[in-house]
Amino acid sequence: MGVGSWWHWVIVALVVLILFGRGKISETMGDFGKGIRSFKKGLGEDESASAPPPQQMAPPQQIAPPPPAPTPEAAAPAPAEPPEPSREP
Repeated sequence: MGVGSWWHWVIVALVVLILFGRGKISETMGDFGKGIRSFKKGLGEDESASAPPPQQMAPPQQIAPPPPAPTPEAAAPAPAEPPEPSREP
């Protein structure tokens, strides 16, 4: 029975299960998985921050015609009404 035999690894696995219990091992592996996901997310954020944004073409802009020029009548102010004559007795 050497280090490489499969019986050795079965006994080691049983001892680990007895000492730590099935719940503790699954909890540890869950934490390990969360750490890996967090690490991958951090790598993705670093790559997206260092990469230049993709170039996009601007949509063609419609040029509106200029507004019509005001007519001289509209530009002139309206005449003021004359004051009413006062009626004094």
